[in-house]
Amino acid sequence: MNLPSVVEPEVTIVVVPRERFSYTRESLESIYEHTKCPFKLIYVDGGSPSHIRDYLATKAAEKQFQLIRTEHYLSPNHARNLGLRQVNSKYVVFIDNDVVVTPGWLKPLIDCADETGATIVSPLICQYLPLHTEVHCAGGESGVKVETKGETTRRRMIEKIYKQGRKVADVRPQLQRQKTGLAEFHCMMVRTEIFDQVGLLDEALLNTKEHVDLCILVVEAGGTVYLEPESLVTYVPGPPLEWTDLHFYMLRWSDAWELASLKRLRDKWNLTEDEYFQNKYKRLGWRRDMTIVSPIARKLPFGKMGSRAVAKLLRTIDKALNRYLTTRYARRYLQSQQDQVPPQQPPTSAMTASS
Repeated sequence: MNLPSVVEPEVTIVVVPRERFSYTRESLESIYEHTKCPFKLIYVDGGSPSHIRDYLATKAAEKQFQLIRTEHYLSPNHARNLGLRQVNSKYVVFIDNDVVVTPGWLKPLIDCADETGATIVSPLICQYLPLHTEVHCAGGESGVKVETKGETTRRRMIEKIYKQGRKVADVRPQLQRQKTGLAEFHCMMVRTEIFDQVGLLDEALLNTKEHVDLCILVVEAGGTVYLEPESLVTYVPGPPLEWTDLHFYMLRWSDAWELASLKRLRDKWNLTEDEYFQNKYKRLGWRRDMTIVSPIARKLPFGKMGSRAVAKLLRTIDKALNRYLTTRYARRYLQSQQDQVPPQQPPTSAMTASS
């Protein structure tokens, strides 16, 4: 008697923490509710609080997905690599734990890759609540631009996102499957074999521009990036944050992690430290200020002038606390991770353009 062969799914979905844990349930349940084609799922849980840890353990047993748990927080690319090392399917979907998908979201990504040979496929990514109404990313541009004026040559980072802030109802009828230059890690599908060429994701990029780095590497390696607007997902950032989110959020968007990431990006691609970097350095910690510091200052009953003084004091406290958190984390966990990062590769000319 011949038993029917089991067809392995073409796709493995790797879910990783983005900046908080409090949207875990909504995100994961949307994946299981709205994904009809076969898939494997690997969930990377980096130090979530006990109620989220227990929920994920229960769902892993119920849905039979692979759960990778660490007792400490993870930078996004470290978490993605933990999942990626377990992937043996044709495609891998990286998706953050604050993303909600729509019915039938996965099949258009697979169809796009199958029909175009795309290396990376991005859905139409939306942002905020109400779900699926405001565009966050509809493709874009990435690369390194070489500018020469007289004796001076500058290498500048290109990063441009299309249609951000526009209403989905206004732009979606105009969008079609197309080659693009940028996909974001909120949700992207990648042809797994490309990592044999470009290596694992760069874990020295701790919290910013990881997607730009990957897109440049993929195109340098001869790959392509596509937008597939028939697939629609939404990421839902904080606020609000729960108390159990705050420590991870402050580490995830810490000054030290952003500064290290920018320096890695600068050195890896031999970029000129121009106004792009200077502006980034000046704005270190802006997410914490927007999400934590400013809302607290506004709620305190000190009037406008008093609130400004309180906000200034809170920012000073935030900076000091941030240094403490990142220093403690680096001593415990980060150095061992960074020791495993491969040496920097000098950029080739494939993604450069002169003007």
